[in-house]
Amino acid sequence: MDGWVNSVLNTGVYKTGFATEQGNHEKACIEVFEALDQVGDILANSKGEYLFGEHFTEADVRLYPTIVRFDTAYYTLFKCNLKIIRHDYPKIQRWLVNLYRQKGFGDTTDFEHINKGYALTPRNNLVLLGPAPDMLLAEK
Repeated sequence: MDGWVNSVLNTGVYKTGFATEQGNHEKACIEVFEALDQVGDILANSKGEYLFGEHFTEADVRLYPTIVRFDTAYYTLFKCNLKIIRHDYPKIQRWLVNLYRQKGFGDTTDFEHINKGYALTPRNNLVLLGPAPDMLLAEK
């Protein structure tokens, strides 16, 4: 699972975002969303709140950075925008919020840094205002 998560999702969003040809972008984007569909299915069949049951594993840890950044950075800036985690993947969203609330996840996730880190590029000094992660909206 770790290798698959890394090659298809963690690297896949970058293949999508940095593609220089339309065909390559579309192929990589479709692969990312097929993988997200599979993650949703894995979570639907899990016997617990995590990918493989009641305890999080290395696979959960490896998947977290890509999913926590997805709506804020990859959806908009990398044009991985066929679906959005918070609305189109309820199982993944529930998994994400659950991990975010665990020590070592939410307390080390800096959405301002994610947003600025991906948005501030040499060609554009504008930072997108959204989409704001649901976890932050619920805290206000």
